[in-house]
Amino acid sequence: MKHVKVLGSGCANCKATAKLIEEVARAAGTEIEVEKVEDVADIMRYGVMSTPGVVIDDKVVHAGGVPDRRVVEQWFS
Repeated sequence: MKHVKVLGSGCANCKATAKLIEEVARAAGTEIEVEKVEDVADIMRYGVMSTPGVVIDDKVVHAGGVPDRRVVEQWFS
C-alpha cells in the first residue's frame, strides 16, 4: 500500500488533486491511503512552496497545480 499525502489548504485544486489520485489508483488497482495535510507548518517541512503538493511514501513527487492525469498514472504503474 502506498501512502499518499496531498499538501494544501483545502482549496479546489487540492480537492481535485486528491480525487484524481484516488480515481487513477483505483483504476490501476493500486491500494493507497490518501491523507490531506492542511497545516502550513507541516506543508513547509516538505519544502513545498506552491500547492497542491503530492508526497508518495515520504517523497515529494509534485508541487504547484493539479497534476496531469498521465503523470499521476505513472506514479501508480
